[in-house]
Amino acid sequence: MNVVWFRTDLRIEDNLALEAARQRGEVIALYIATPDQWQTHNDAPIKLDFWRRNLLELEKALSRLKIPLVCAQAPDYPGSIEIICSALSVWQADSLHLNAEYPLNEVRRDHQVLSAARELGVEAVIHHDQILIEPGSVLNNSGEPFKVFTPFSKKCRVMLQLPDRAEKLGPNSSLGVPEAIKGQKPLEELGWPAPESRWTDLWPAGEKAAREKLKHFCSQPVAGYKQNRDFPALPGTSTLSPWLTSGVISIRDCWREATLSHSGEGPETWKNELLWREFYKHIIFHYPHVNMNKAFRQELDSLPWRYDENDFKAWCEGKTGIPIVDAAMRQLKETGWMHNRLRMITAMFLSKNLLLDWRWGEKWFMEHLVDGDFSANNGGWQWSASTGTDAAPYFRIFNPITQSQRFDAQGDFIRYFVPELSELDEKSIHDPGMLKPAEYPLPIVDLKMSRQRALAAFKNNKF
Repeated sequence: MNVVWFRTDLRIEDNLALEAARQRGEVIALYIATPDQWQTHNDAPIKLDFWRRNLLELEKALSRLKIPLVCAQAPDYPGSIEIICSALSVWQADSLHLNAEYPLNEVRRDHQVLSAARELGVEAVIHHDQILIEPGSVLNNSGEPFKVFTPFSKKCRVMLQLPDRAEKLGPNSSLGVPEAIKGQKPLEELGWPAPESRWTDLWPAGEKAAREKLKHFCSQPVAGYKQNRDFPALPGTSTLSPWLTSGVISIRDCWREATLSHSGEGPETWKNELLWREFYKHIIFHYPHVNMNKAFRQELDSLPWRYDENDFKAWCEGKTGIPIVDAAMRQLKETGWMHNRLRMITAMFLSKNLLLDWRWGEKWFMEHLVDGDFSANNGGWQWSASTGTDAAPYFRIFNPITQSQRFDAQGDFIRYFVPELSELDEKSIHDPGMLKPAEYPLPIVDLKMSRQRALAAFKNNKF
C-alpha cells in the first residue's frame, strides 16, 4: 500500500507525489487539518474555505480513480506527525509520498516525518512539485544561491527542462474503506472557519475551474500582459494565484501553456512573474532567518519603525484619505485578493509614508488573502520596504497619487471600491483635497513630509 499525503497540492493532474505513488501500485490519500497551525501562520478564513472546497472536489476526482481520501485533524504539526505514523502502521504502508513545502516550519515537519517513516520501515519520498527547479540546484558561479532576481531567472531558463506529462494510469482496484486512524474525521467536520456564500462565486473550486481560467488567459489576454498587467481596472492578469498557491493547478502546466500560447513579450513577461514566485521560494529555503520574522538584510531590523495603531487601522480599513490606497485595501477586504501593482503601492505607503513596520502589513495581508503564500507575500513586502533581497532601493518611494494617475487614469477602479468618490472628475478623484465629500477622510499623512521622514530613517540607519 502506498500513501500520498496531500497538503498544498490539491489536484490529481500533474501531481508528482500522486503519480509516483500510483506507479507503485494501490494508493490511499491522506489529508491532515491543523487548525492551531493555521492560526499561527495567519491563514485567512477565505483561503481556508478555498482549501475546504477544493478538497471536496479532490475527493470526487480521487473517487473516480477508486482512491479513498482519509481526513484527520491534529492541532498542529507535531500532532500531524503522530497521525502519519498511525496511518503508516494501520495501513501497513510500503511507501509514503509527499510534495515538498519550503517555509521553515514545514521543512522541519517533513524532516521529522521522513525520519519517523523510515524508522517504521516505510520508504518515504519527497517530491519537488511546487516549483520548476529543485532548491539548491540554481547557483551562481561561486556555488552560492542567487540573491538577485535577474541572474537567477536567466539561469533558470537555461536549466529548465520540464518532465513529460506522466502516462495516465487506470483506477485502483476496489480497496473498500481503509481502517480508521488516529484523529480521523469527516472532511466537513475538520476545523474550518464559517463559510461565506460569496466566496464560492468569487473563487470557484476545482481543477476544472483552474484549467479553464488558465486556458482562457493563455488564449488571448496573455498576449497583452506586458502592456495591461499594471492597470487594476483591466482584466490584464491571470488571477490564477489562489489556485497556484493551493496547488489546484501546477506551475509546470502554467509554464507549458504560456509557452504554447502567443509568441512575443506577453507570455515571456508572465513567465518571468512565475519565476519571481520561484525566486522567493528558493530564498526562504536558503535563508532560514527570513522565516523567523526577520528582514533578509538583518542590519535593517534596527530601523526606527513607528507603531501608530491609529494609522495602521486607517490603512487596514481603507480610510487613509489617499484614494488609490483606500480602493486597494477595500478590494482586499471585499474579495480576498489585490492586484499586484496595488500590493506594491499599499505596501510602500505603509512602510515608507507611514513608516510602520512592514511585518504589520505582511501579517494583515496573510490574514485576508485567498492566495496568501508565505514566500511571495514576505518577498513582496520586503521588496517594498527595501529590507529584502533585490529590493527596491530605499530612496525609491512610490507617490501613490502619481501611481493612481498613471495606472487608473479614468478613476474607474477607485470609483468601484470607493463609491463615495464616484461623482468626482478624472482629475480630482486621485487627490480630492477640499472637493472630497464629507464622509471621506482627509489624508492621514503629508506625502512630501513622509517621504523625507522615510529617507532620513534609512540614512540614519547607515544604510
